[in-house]
Amino acid sequence: MNRLFTFAFVSASLLAFAACGNRPSTTEPDSKGVEIFFADPTVFVENGKYYLSGTRNQEPLGFALLESDNLKEWHYARPDSMIMVCGRQTFGDKGFWAPQFFNLGDKYLYLYTANEQVAVAAGDSIEAVYTQTAVAPLDASEKNIDPYLFRDDDGKYYLYHVRFDHGNFLWVAEFNPETGTLVDGTLQRVFKNDQAWEDTGAYPSDPIMEGPTLIKIDDTYYLFYSANHFMSTDYAVGYATAPTPVGPWTKNEANPIISRNIVGEKGSGHGDVFTDNDGNLRYVYHVHNSDSVVSPRRTRIVTLNVDKSKGQPYAITVDPESIIVPVRK
Repeated sequence: MNRLFTFAFVSASLLAFAACGNRPSTTEPDSKGVEIFFADPTVFVENGKYYLSGTRNQEPLGFALLESDNLKEWHYARPDSMIMVCGRQTFGDKGFWAPQFFNLGDKYLYLYTANEQVAVAAGDSIEAVYTQTAVAPLDASEKNIDPYLFRDDDGKYYLYHVRFDHGNFLWVAEFNPETGTLVDGTLQRVFKNDQAWEDTGAYPSDPIMEGPTLIKIDDTYYLFYSANHFMSTDYAVGYATAPTPVGPWTKNEANPIISRNIVGEKGSGHGDVFTDNDGNLRYVYHVHNSDSVVSPRRTRIVTLNVDKSKGQPYAITVDPESIIVPVRK
């Protein structure tokens, strides 16, 4: 079956592809808290606080923001919970997925996917209601999802994202934050689907690589990404390294570093890397709802270990004993 058709069909049936709605959630936490169901999650750290957002797939369509000071217990950062609402000066009326925060200094960007297109909104604080001056996607020429913006030491910006071509593939281009556009002539595909873990066949689909996140440690760039269909039990996370933000890339031979065999839950992937207040490198990600049900997906946080004993590129692994199940209180 054609990959794009499969993607749209699954999204329509399982990810609440619906027109803009305004029915609020009525679920309230008890004294122990209620587990958080953000897929494709991202964590932003500022002034000792953690801010969590992600794919909700519930009305009102858009994105909510949670705040915490310990990564375990969270509360809404705004009284109405929402930092972006469908139809309020923002692009899209369905499929609000995979957000990322970025601090430009004078404003905050909120990159996200809607209608299978990357869009960029802005606000004056991390807790702002994010809007667009011109309501439009970043690149309307073709479908593109899962944005991740990275600023290098030389001041250049790079937008990593996914484009469709009988599957999902990672791409990168230089990005102009002033115009909110890709720099002409810089768009290029990152790498091929060529490791066995990236397509196990547990859930038949065209090749899929998605959910990019980039960090730099010393002189090396580490690109984390997920592979396999999100409904697959083998959805997992690996990484590749390079001497520049655009490659050439070398995949970690020990991939995947996050999978059901490592963290103990199916469908583990599509998240974000961040550094906690104690200097620990963490990865926030989602897992399937249960062994037999995919959605709504559950949010998890795990510690990343960086082994520098053998030089660069460093070996990165996860500590399964460190997994946090965040709750809203």
